[in-house]
Amino acid sequence: MATEPTSHSQSEVLEACQQVIGYRFRNVELLRSALTHASGANCRLASNERMEFLGDSVLGMIACEQLYVRFPEYQEGELTKIKSAVVSRRACAHFSESLGLGRFLFLGRGMNAQQMTSVPANMQADVYESLVAAIYLDGGLEPAKTFILRQLLTEIEEVAGNGAGANFKSQLQQLSQREFNITPQYMVLDEQGPDHSKCFKIAAVIGRHTHAAAWGNTKKEAEQRAAKNALAQIHGEEPPFDHG
Repeated sequence: MATEPTSHSQSEVLEACQQVIGYRFRNVELLRSALTHASGANCRLASNERMEFLGDSVLGMIACEQLYVRFPEYQEGELTKIKSAVVSRRACAHFSESLGLGRFLFLGRGMNAQQMTSVPANMQADVYESLVAAIYLDGGLEPAKTFILRQLLTEIEEVAGNGAGANFKSQLQQLSQREFNITPQYMVLDEQGPDHSKCFKIAAVIGRHTHAAAWGNTKKEAEQRAAKNALAQIHGEEPPFDHG
């Protein structure tokens, strides 16, 4: 449960937080500021609001670097969509909740009087971004990056795996032209259903090789899935979509 900033156990809270996040501060006042909500501060400038601003930028930079390195076939728009998902307020709140950061927050008496059973998502996101800033200010970019990647890498894999922001046809075309000097073609292998609700089975064809087909409710959807199947096979992986 979050505590009041005047609590005699403040030092214990700061110590417990450092153990959980796996980073020990040289300047523990930075950590104290990162955990202080506006309701528990003497003035707004003493709260974690300014740190939240800085932490958001540090988090965004680390996310951009990871996406740039991990997805060389993605175009700018595709990278931007994934970045927006993995550094969103929802994602930051999830990171915070997974670490239990809410229980370290220093809140004012008024908020404690409400007998909060859980810390709201917006406050969870705020404290996570503030903590990123505090680590960055205390130790520099590398420890901040280490802290961020503990949650961010899994989030990136999940979002990218779900196809968020990904244009698989574009990726396959870039890879195919770069590696084989060939533009992929798409072949309709089957159609099922009435005219107003057809399903299409399509395969990506590169040169003489026909990759695993995929079904879709539209030709566009089937082509995207077929492209993703082809990308998986080229990388030596199992096609993610059923091609039966």
